[in-house]
Amino acid sequence: MNQRRLYRTIESFASEHFKTEKELLKHVLNEIVKDENIDVKGGRIWQYDSSTQSFRLVHQIGLIERLDQGYRILVANYPIFVRLGDQRSLIANETDQYLMKKGIIRYSATGVGERVPYGDTHVYQYVLAMNSDKLDQDLLPMLNIISVAVSSLLSRKRIEQKARQLAKDIDKAREIQQSILPSPSLQFHHYDIHGVSIPDRIVGGDFFDYLYGDEDKDRLSIVVGDAASKGLQAASQALYIVGGIRMAVSYNTKITTLMSRTNKLLNRAFSEDQFVSMFYMELFNDKKGLILYANAGHNSPILYHAREDRVEVLEPTGQLLGPFPDETYNVENAYLSVDDVIVIYTDGISEARNTNGDLYGEPRILKLIQEYAHKAAREICSIIMDDVQKYSRGSEETDDRTMVVIKRVN
Repeated sequence: MNQRRLYRTIESFASEHFKTEKELLKHVLNEIVKDENIDVKGGRIWQYDSSTQSFRLVHQIGLIERLDQGYRILVANYPIFVRLGDQRSLIANETDQYLMKKGIIRYSATGVGERVPYGDTHVYQYVLAMNSDKLDQDLLPMLNIISVAVSSLLSRKRIEQKARQLAKDIDKAREIQQSILPSPSLQFHHYDIHGVSIPDRIVGGDFFDYLYGDEDKDRLSIVVGDAASKGLQAASQALYIVGGIRMAVSYNTKITTLMSRTNKLLNRAFSEDQFVSMFYMELFNDKKGLILYANAGHNSPILYHAREDRVEVLEPTGQLLGPFPDETYNVENAYLSVDDVIVIYTDGISEARNTNGDLYGEPRILKLIQEYAHKAAREICSIIMDDVQKYSRGSEETDDRTMVVIKRVN
């Protein structure tokens, strides 16, 4: 499943009101197990008790052997709990004798919530142990997204109890955010480019930018990103990341280095649930139409090859920015011929909903690209944005919406 879509799916499980964190966790785990698109068959919730320095079983569900409710495991006897504090998610062979007698031989586990002190290190507040038909390393990216999503839900519930939007700062925040966006239209050698960003609130977490390296007008960097949080918090992330990328591009930093450094900066500056998805690409004054790109867990841009009526999807080349500081990002390439079109967008467009709750979806975007690829980038962008607006009119579920359209014209 797409990384952002998996995150949003889990996020949607918490639409109800819950009095306690444990009620929220139980509901989310139950929904994960029931969801046919998520490869999890059962699970257990363990909660850390600092007074006994142990984890206690607080919930279990699914096709798994039933354990004694309230069973405890001392952290000192189970070093996996400490390893999770550093690695977030892992797959391991069971070592606890009681659990082995219950038939648990191999398991997956992921930490959620805040990390709390344990001796000279830290452990997670909660651990989700999940059963799957496929317990191998390929499961780890899914576990990591589940960890980030559930931790974000817990964090958000705490924030909602305390936070109030600071009205006096909103107008100034919007001015600052608007100042980081470039002029919408740009002509770059063989390319016609147009972008637009519409925040859901007065300020938002979507951003895009067009960047040249120092004295290098034959290479153009285009970046589109989406901060997971909302409002002022998301806007501060957008401002932070755009500033970092502008500095990196000015020094002609290689794409792999730029992505890695940006990822580490976000990890140090923001909490792990404040991740960013981002697509970064470079255009050149090149007759062959070469582009280079890296995709950090962002919606896959659509590259439409007009003459062949063929679609190429620019898939992620690494995980989301922020939660995984040691992630590496591959660089891929593609080629644009005359009249080819690339549409880069955030999930506020593809996941816009109508009043019935139906998603707008990627197929609608592609259909409009195919139908209007002969038009200028500004017109293609306006047509899609207007169609999304009409489709979602009256819906209570809204999000920031950003799109950049690039068309090769000669």
